[in-house]
Amino acid sequence: MSKSPAASAAAVVCTNTGFAWPDGTPVLDGFQFSVGPGRTGLVGLNGSGKSTLLKLIAGELTPTAGSVKAVGEVGYLPQHAALDTHLRVDEALGIAATRAALHAIENGDPSEEHFTAVGDDWDVEERARATLDQLGLHAIGLDRTIGEVSGGESVLLRLAALLLRRPDVLLLDEPTNNLDLPARRRLYDTVAAWSGVLLVVSHDRELLEHVDRIADLRGGEVHWYGGNFSAYEEALTAEQEAAERMVRAAESDVARQKRELADAQVKLARRVRYGNKMYAQKREPKIVMNARKGEAQVSAGKHRALHTERLQEARERLDEAAEAVRDDDEIRIDLPYTAVPPGRTVLTVTGLRTRHGTRADLDVRGPERIALTGRNGSGKTTLLRTLTGDLPPSAGTAEVHVPHRFLPQRLDEVLDHDLTVVENVARYAPEATNNRIRARLARFLFKGARADQQTGTLSGGERFRAALAALMLAEPAPQLLLLDEPTNNLDMSSVRSLVTALHSYEGALLVVSHDPRFLRELSLTRWLTLESGTLTPIDPL
Repeated sequence: MSKSPAASAAAVVCTNTGFAWPDGTPVLDGFQFSVGPGRTGLVGLNGSGKSTLLKLIAGELTPTAGSVKAVGEVGYLPQHAALDTHLRVDEALGIAATRAALHAIENGDPSEEHFTAVGDDWDVEERARATLDQLGLHAIGLDRTIGEVSGGESVLLRLAALLLRRPDVLLLDEPTNNLDLPARRRLYDTVAAWSGVLLVVSHDRELLEHVDRIADLRGGEVHWYGGNFSAYEEALTAEQEAAERMVRAAESDVARQKRELADAQVKLARRVRYGNKMYAQKREPKIVMNARKGEAQVSAGKHRALHTERLQEARERLDEAAEAVRDDDEIRIDLPYTAVPPGRTVLTVTGLRTRHGTRADLDVRGPERIALTGRNGSGKTTLLRTLTGDLPPSAGTAEVHVPHRFLPQRLDEVLDHDLTVVENVARYAPEATNNRIRARLARFLFKGARADQQTGTLSGGERFRAALAALMLAEPAPQLLLLDEPTNNLDMSSVRSLVTALHSYEGALLVVSHDPRFLRELSLTRWLTLESGTLTPIDPL
């Protein structure tokens, strides 16, 4: 894409920006942020405010303090924005009116309103088709309806609509969610070619290899790193090694100051005993001894205060050094009763045919860990919902022989956003006491007041943790866990935590994902793919 004058002048500036949710939960306070042309990857822990920042820039949220200004037209692709399934593709692209006017003119209607609607956009259909081709959507006609396309194709259509507008500032929030590998690669090419202001929130490492800089949002502040994600990781590793060395040096200094204070106190105690002895033996005039005693007490006080002050300063340096070391908590799933004995039948699928037309025969035994891959629209989600009984099969049977839980892509199917985290979990374990639920929720990093937060105010990653907690803490405990694109809303730290958690889960696992790096880390026992309506085994990606 060539750089236009408007794109060169485009920028985003946040000045002393504050934002809090209606319940008073603060997200940003006195926030400073400025970014100009180029590709910027915005990373940070779930709940740090990344998606909120994009919504503020896009004008979907209003800051409670300070200002947020975007110079140039803004295009925004949110994480969750379902298109009306009854819309035609040209309506979703925002070109329906222009296209209708163009067709009317071509059919001989010279009305001025048609020329006004077209303006200078005479090649709108060609540009639309070229944009769809660029994103791999060449097979999608402009007259088709959104209900005929897959979830991944819907994401690409929303992106195509933005590209057709040619915005100066492009905001992308987890754009690779639900995209298969070919679609992801096309998105990477689009990002690599962008010349205006691009701000992308993503946990997709491959996507972040195409940015010019990384903005790390942590503790309400942005820390900048030049280069792509690999360069960021190298810089972060060096920072953390230096921070850990500072902690060790500060700990050593605290220990030394403690020893010196103890030594000083011993010496002072000896002086006091010696002075008391001299006073008792009256070897010197009383006035002289009282003067010496007063001087000794003043000196002792100063000495003790000096060493105490040095110790306090050393402790403060230790605290500062410790704050520089990142300590990202990990969720833990070490729950009892999830283990499945080897050889036990978990799932039996015989002659199954789904509504989508997928044919499947499958036996799952023991704690197998299975990946299910396939192109967007191949029917993976429909297959999962058929296996769990959410959808009836067109033919054949699917029998689950153990307690199971299904974590869908749409978390609002699991969570009631008007309830707190504790209340949501209680819906799945009605016999469990409040204290028992809270103790178990701590494993999912919901401690104290965090467990009482309304689910609707949580970030995407926090909602995922709450949904996972609700299912994993359900009674009876699930011995088969089915996950549909579980990494879609997780930051990279949370993905690592999820991998760790799933390693400790002892039940059977069936995972749908387009993230090969995540799948490779799960110690899978089988890989399956849906291709041309048939479930078949494949070699690991």
